[in-house]
This record gives sequence, structure tokens and C-alpha cells, in this order.
Amino acid sequence: MQADIRADRGMRSHLTGLAAEEAVARHYDAVGRTVCARRWRGQWGEIDLIARDGQQLVLIEVKQSRTHDEAMAHITQSQVERVFHAAAEYVESEPAGPMTDLRFDLALVDALGRVVVHENFWVN
Repeated sequence: MQADIRADRGMRSHLTGLAAEEAVARHYDAVGRTVCARRWRGQWGEIDLIARDGQQLVLIEVKQSRTHDEAMAHITQSQVERVFHAAAEYVESEPAGPMTDLRFDLALVDALGRVVVHENFWVN
């Protein structure tokens, strides 16, 4: 019984995360930034969304919770490190390699689906 409850809670959390990523992708598309990858996975971990802003590559970490403040509170130092390591791995496939112009954004989604984006949240 407990395993079923945990599995159900895990599935709801997964689907909520996917919906949050979709809301953020729509936000970026609406402001003219093309989302070119979703849930990109490398050996260091996953980058939720990757978009282009002109020549700049935008790596986006998505956090969802009841409120934007709660979503912000979910960020850990190990996640930040994972994003940086995954970014270094991702840019290896870019024409400019490590010289690729990068920006790290944080996108917060609340329970109502409202998106708040903090551009250049983590400076590399």
C-alpha cells in the first residue's frame, strides 16, 4: 500500500515537472527564443531546457513548487554544480566549443503555472 502511494506521488511529481518545463518552453518561444533541446542528458546530469537567444546559448533550470519562493528554495549547490558540468559537456558539440556564449537562466513555476524567469541567474 505504501509503495503504491509513493509510486503515485512520484508519478504526479514527474508529470507536474513536465508541465512546468512545457510552460517555460512556451514562455521562451513567446519571447522569440527558440527552445532547441529539452531534458538534455549527459554524463554529468540533465539540463532541463536549452534555448537560443541570437548567438547566445541559454541553459535553463526549471523549478516548480506551490510558490515561486518555494521553488527558489529547492535549488541546491550540487544542482548548480551539475548544471555547470553538464553545460561544459553540452558545448563540446557547439561550433565554438568552450568559447560558446552561454547564459544560465532560472525559471520558476508556481502552482498556478505562472512563470518567472531570472535571466543570467548563475554567472559562469
